[in-house]
Amino acid sequence: MNIPRSFVIHETEHWTLNHRLNSAMPGYLMLGARSDASALHEMPDSALAELGPLLAKIQYLIEALFKPKRLYIGRYGHEPGHSIHFHIIPIHDWVEDLFWQDQRYRLLETLSSPNPQSLTDGAELTLFVWREFCERPDPPPSSGVTVEQTITRLREAFG
Repeated sequence: MNIPRSFVIHETEHWTLNHRLNSAMPGYLMLGARSDASALHEMPDSALAELGPLLAKIQYLIEALFKPKRLYIGRYGHEPGHSIHFHIIPIHDWVEDLFWQDQRYRLLETLSSPNPQSLTDGAELTLFVWREFCERPDPPPSSGVTVEQTITRLREAFG
């Protein structure tokens, strides 16, 4: 995939970190292999050696700069033709508040729980972020920094 330079935050020999192109939520990042590999076992040892420290640095910077309530890192893609990549999704208080205010997502609650908000998990919040901030033509407003400010701050932090 050809990522516009305006979205690229940092590159190493084997990985590219960028803001997710279709995400209106600031800080939703993608870390993708610069090769055509679709699985970790297809990557050279040098790429695997870069991965752990790079993910740790990304996590540290996002938490230090933006202070999300939670930070999810996962691999979800399975479409042919895409190199292996990881989604890095910050969940801020305001994102979780929007989730709880949206009655459509109350269908996910467990009726038997005396405190359903304690049962929210990463899958539910990730679904919310994907549907509301990546797929909707009119996403909810975000709170805090913009996508552009997020990219700029992370680029500066990576030096």
